[in-house]
Amino acid sequence: MEDFPQKANILVVDDTPENLRVLVQLLQEQGYRVRPVPNGRHALTSVQKEPPDLILLDIMMPEMDGYEVCRQLKADGRTRDIPIIFISALDEVMDKATAFSVGGIDYVTKPFQAEELSARVYTHLTLYKMRQTLQQKNEILRQQNAELDAFAHTVAHDLQNPLSIIMGYAQLFKEGIASRTVDELPLIGAGCYNAAQKAANIIQNLLLLASIRKEDIKQHPLNMADIIKQVIERLNLMIVDSQAELILPKTWPVALGYAPWVEEVWVNYLSNGLKYGGQPPRLEFGATPQANGMICFWVQDNGPGLSPDEQAVLFTEFTRLGKVQIKGHGLGLSIVRRIMDKLGGQTGVESEIGQGSRFFFTLKTSEPGR
Repeated sequence: MEDFPQKANILVVDDTPENLRVLVQLLQEQGYRVRPVPNGRHALTSVQKEPPDLILLDIMMPEMDGYEVCRQLKADGRTRDIPIIFISALDEVMDKATAFSVGGIDYVTKPFQAEELSARVYTHLTLYKMRQTLQQKNEILRQQNAELDAFAHTVAHDLQNPLSIIMGYAQLFKEGIASRTVDELPLIGAGCYNAAQKAANIIQNLLLLASIRKEDIKQHPLNMADIIKQVIERLNLMIVDSQAELILPKTWPVALGYAPWVEEVWVNYLSNGLKYGGQPPRLEFGATPQANGMICFWVQDNGPGLSPDEQAVLFTEFTRLGKVQIKGHGLGLSIVRRIMDKLGGQTGVESEIGQGSRFFFTLKTSEPGR
């Protein structure tokens, strides 16, 4: 924060060339980037083109005085928060009162003292930066609170189903195991195990999300072939049960990332492809280097495809596609998006009804100069 004032962008508005020269020289000596303009009209145009961090504004100017310039800036949501210090030869109480009433934060009387003006500029720039930082933190907290509320509802909903199944089977035993046949016991055991496994997966996702939010990791070149191998081993039972066909490239380009998180991204993409792809699923993997120094990794399925409306909400926080009941796409893909945000990449899907879907994510290439 301490470096901010010296790097700040200040707009100086005065119709007297000598005043502009003195102010520009003074502020540039302090290390500021200074933009001088000779009148109110030019000031409004300059502010719209590039909003400054602070404005020094003369009051007595032809055509449009400083009061009117300030009023118009404060009436615009894009510029209302820019601090404005009035500089004027006027020294009447009413003049100062008007300056503050239209939105000025300070008032310096000509002829001004260089040390005083410098101190006031520095103080108001620092306060402006502190307000911006506070607003940003408040917005982050607002988003996090909204996210936690949505996540809590999602987790509660997801856990309700497996817990209800386990409680139902427990009720059967409570009523008396003697009334159950031998053939029923393996079915009850499998039902309890599957429900417990689903609940455990939800808890694992909760822990993963917490680690993504808190951990600061260092990215390294990835051996994507090894990561995909681990993913296939984790999902081997699903692959065998669905009789899926997996088509892998012979080689992978090397990208930067954090292997445990990238593995989770692939687990989500592959498990969704196995569940909601064709019958049987046919999943083709690939990677495409891009001109901007990123690599796009993707998996193409042979499923029914997604509508534009479904694609629009697919990676949003903890949502589901109600029409098609793709339950796995809510929590998992929200976490995928969060992982890519943390790694500096992007996620997305390309899909057409009847043409399957291609889920992708991007990572920075590890090759220098690309």
